[in-house]
Amino acid sequence: MISLLIAAATSLVITILGTPVAIRILREKDIGQFIQEELEGHAHKRGTPTMGGVVMLIGVVAGYIAAHFRTFSFGEGLGFFTQPFTAEGWLAIFGFLGMGAIGFFDDFVKYARKQNKGLSKRWKFLGQLAVAGLFAWGAVSADVSTELSITRTTGIDLGPWLYGLLVLLMLTAAANAVNLTDGLDGLVAGSGSLVFGAYVLVAFWQFRNPETYMVNGALDLGMFAAAVVGAVLGFLWWNAAPAKIIMGDTGSQALGGGLAALALLTNTHLLLILLGGLYVMVTVSVILQVFSFRVFGKRIFRMAPIHHHFELKGWPETTVIIRFWILAGAMVAVGVGLFYADFLVVTEGGL
Repeated sequence: MISLLIAAATSLVITILGTPVAIRILREKDIGQFIQEELEGHAHKRGTPTMGGVVMLIGVVAGYIAAHFRTFSFGEGLGFFTQPFTAEGWLAIFGFLGMGAIGFFDDFVKYARKQNKGLSKRWKFLGQLAVAGLFAWGAVSADVSTELSITRTTGIDLGPWLYGLLVLLMLTAAANAVNLTDGLDGLVAGSGSLVFGAYVLVAFWQFRNPETYMVNGALDLGMFAAAVVGAVLGFLWWNAAPAKIIMGDTGSQALGGGLAALALLTNTHLLLILLGGLYVMVTVSVILQVFSFRVFGKRIFRMAPIHHHFELKGWPETTVIIRFWILAGAMVAVGVGLFYADFLVVTEGGL
């Protein structure tokens, strides 16, 4: 428990203190946000420093590493204590940083071109494919379960090749889903704190009940999740509406990669659909909009992703953000409840 608190506290302090420094540097370099012309209500955001996700990446890595060293332990008092690093923990960091690196290059291309278009779909997919391939290889090498899972493994073994396809699907889908959701000040940072907070609970519960879940490195994964919670909350301090800085693709792609990595490593593949239900809803709104327009020539929403639809209907930005946070929290609550209910079924034979 102390390790989780250290991870969260370290990343929180780094991001809440480091973000103002990043804001000043980004302003000096004239690295600002480009706004879609259709979003007239977002004109005031033009030029807002972007690529702030870099601070989150630093905070998460620092928080994760710091959590492995402490000077106090319950039962033993003061002293120097270390927690061993695990392959699963480093894999989670890799998924987070790998997708964040792709987002960084995307942001940099936007800055270089001075427009809201970054990497081409081809280069972005190739980058995601490389990250997914290395992640899958590392997971198989570390004996991570290749069985399909919901709240725990189902007994359906995908084998290394199908598991590799699952890794590619989950990493790319999660990264792009969070990226699509990142269109309003604080929406992703606030909702992300809820979803990663759920994974702190899931990983810690798996650590406390190894005979039920048999997840290697569960505590390490909990430290990673806690570090992300601290980082997004520290960033949210400056990213809340009206945002003084935007995380950019650097942050949103990293958060998506981190979520997919946690789901893969904690054997909760399909549970992520519920825990990250807000991101699924936003992505589905885009898919439906594109399908409807191409097939029927009509748009379902005034604009996709769906949060912009509500803006164009006249909802204030803060109203959309808070209501979407509520939706994210409700889905997280149901997901965590399902996880615990399954635990009761396994250990007690019923609710």
